[in-house]
Amino acid sequence: MRTYSTELSRQPRYPTKRRGGYVSRWSVSLIVIVCLSVALYGIRIVFLPAQENNGNAVHTTITVEKGASFRQVASQISETGLIPHHVAFVALGKLMGVEEQIHPGKYDLNSHMAPSTILNVLATGQTIPYWVTIPEGYSMQQIGNLLEEVGITTATRFVQTAHDTEVRRTLGIEGDTLEGFLFPDTYRFHHGTSPRDIIQVMVEQFQQVYTPEIQQQARERGLSTLEVLTLASIIEKETGAGEERALISAVFHNRLKRGMPLQSDPTVIYALPSFDGNLRKPDLQYDSPYNTYRVRGLPPGPIANPGWASIMAALHPAPVPYLYFVSKNNGTHHFSSTLAEHSRAVYQYQKRPNRRTS
Repeated sequence: MRTYSTELSRQPRYPTKRRGGYVSRWSVSLIVIVCLSVALYGIRIVFLPAQENNGNAVHTTITVEKGASFRQVASQISETGLIPHHVAFVALGKLMGVEEQIHPGKYDLNSHMAPSTILNVLATGQTIPYWVTIPEGYSMQQIGNLLEEVGITTATRFVQTAHDTEVRRTLGIEGDTLEGFLFPDTYRFHHGTSPRDIIQVMVEQFQQVYTPEIQQQARERGLSTLEVLTLASIIEKETGAGEERALISAVFHNRLKRGMPLQSDPTVIYALPSFDGNLRKPDLQYDSPYNTYRVRGLPPGPIANPGWASIMAALHPAPVPYLYFVSKNNGTHHFSSTLAEHSRAVYQYQKRPNRRTS
């Protein structure tokens, strides 16, 4: 009887291919394809713009409100078509670790930006800058109105902050107001910049130009910084003609030396609760420490924020004996040393009897 090895009998006579090998290879291939697809989609989401870069970029302005969640911001941007989907954008933000770093403000985004670029812009606060020119002679209220018009902050918040005692103390400002210390200039601000930051920039600009040398000039005239700014603000409001500033300054200096009231219309206008552009005789009796028809000497503080030229005029009055001036109705004034001469000038130049003069 023949015997066969059990091991040999279990071996196939001819080699065969196992179906499981094909299945395994196809599974690996499928996984590789899926992974590559996901990777390519991820690269597309992160590094490539959502829109085709054909021609010029299309710009879109978005506003990120203070307190808005990252998901809300993502949805807002998604609606513009600048990102493929807000969910992927949120995931990317979490991956980049910037979801809690989004700054409020207005942003200029465009169709050439990749999602990663947009995230970087938002996380680093690259908001749209506003170049704001504060004209010489603007009051705090007017500055607040201007800032509100351009969309940086509200006039109410600005004025309230300017009246804050703690803000003045922090900035080292004497007196009861920041009026006069907000230096007129051109500034670069951003949407949402706090009133306190705006005020700090403007006051620091004043402190930079009001040098120790100028402070010494003021002391030599017996004037404090507040008094210089108060006089300069009146000069600023009295004339827009640069060549007249030193003459206007001389009139007020001469009156102060003689104990005469300044009788400056702009001080009355500043004191009035409302002004329609026409100063009337009863207004001159308005009870206010700013009314220089009723109160002798300088008012308690500036009536506006003077520019550099008016500050210099306050410190350097022209060497003239003038005590009076009257508008010539052409932007300039006639100056007089005596009341009789002034009366003749009033009769000559003033065509409206309800118009007052200094």
